[in-house]
Amino acid sequence: MGNNFLTWILLLCTFCSVSGEGCSLILKPSRVVVGFGESVSVSCEAARPVRVLGWESAISASHTQEDRSVQWKVDSLIDWIEEPICYGVFFTAPKQCEEKLNLVLYKTPDSVSIRQVNHTGPMVAGKEYQLLCEVQNIAPVQYLSLRWYRGQTEVYNHSFSDLTSSSPVQVSSILVITPTKAENGVQYKCVAELELGPEGPQPPPTVSSEPLNASVYFPPTFLSPEPEILDSIPGGEIILNCTATGNPTPIYSWQSSVPMQERVENEATVTSSSLLPGTYTCTASNTLEKQSKQFIVKAKTKGV
Repeated sequence: MGNNFLTWILLLCTFCSVSGEGCSLILKPSRVVVGFGESVSVSCEAARPVRVLGWESAISASHTQEDRSVQWKVDSLIDWIEEPICYGVFFTAPKQCEEKLNLVLYKTPDSVSIRQVNHTGPMVAGKEYQLLCEVQNIAPVQYLSLRWYRGQTEVYNHSFSDLTSSSPVQVSSILVITPTKAENGVQYKCVAELELGPEGPQPPPTVSSEPLNASVYFPPTFLSPEPEILDSIPGGEIILNCTATGNPTPIYSWQSSVPMQERVENEATVTSSSLLPGTYTCTASNTLEKQSKQFIVKAKTKGV
């Protein structure tokens, strides 16, 4: 008879109960954030005399008669669809009442990884590329904030608040970039952060990808590409500095309108006291481009 009575009570709670404002049940705490496999304990208290008070749950269901408090306790919570409800059957109206526990079961991701999409090797400055960040087995995904970083600077924050899955899922995010030569050697990474609210762990749990080192190819660039005019003084030393930046590292070649006594092979700088007046052209080249610069040497009488 006791079991039949309890079944009848539960049916009343299911079909005739009220909740929210006017309900005489108080959950302590009212919102619980618990990590996968961790323990959890919540108290349900009745604000007025109660006939039956209990927890309706797939695990650790319990009830008590006429006690004003009942516990829901799990030593290791691993059920992703668990939605415990505290119910009460009272002596006075409203005679049935229930409160659903706001329960968040979370899991940090197994891995967070970053890679280029449809491309391997160095990138070329000025071209568009996509970086893909993949997050494996995270829950609940609607609390995930995926932050992209270039060096120490956050460049994009991808929210997944429109998704509603409570069990672990795999998600990804794409960052579109157009690298410049200044970004050669910069590290990109993505960081998965679960923003679980004030009831969750502080600071929020985060998992970061390994950094992606950006190798950016760019053509040779001179500090000053304009022609340089130098005076040649008998016995004086002349320096022709053709140093250029570039990735891959530039190689150099020289041409001149007059014979060069020096043997120059892949030298960025020529230092000589025997250069004849004339035009000297340096070419810096790599796999992307060739760039040239001129040096005009003029004769100057000593002491003039």
